[in-house]
Amino acid sequence: MGMAAATFGALSLWVVLWAINVKGFDAFMLVLLIVLISATLRAILPNLPGNQTPPGD
Repeated sequence: MGMAAATFGALSLWVVLWAINVKGFDAFMLVLLIVLISATLRAILPNLPGNQTPPGD
């Protein structure tokens, strides 16, 4: 759900920035940055020491 929300928000931001005359490529690079950070967090967070389940559970 978080990835979908981040992607939707980033694409909405892209449209808004494009509408106020920011170059389309520059706005899209910002979208890619937001989605990349979101995907990285989604991959890393379950593996952090505080979020792991103990063996045997």
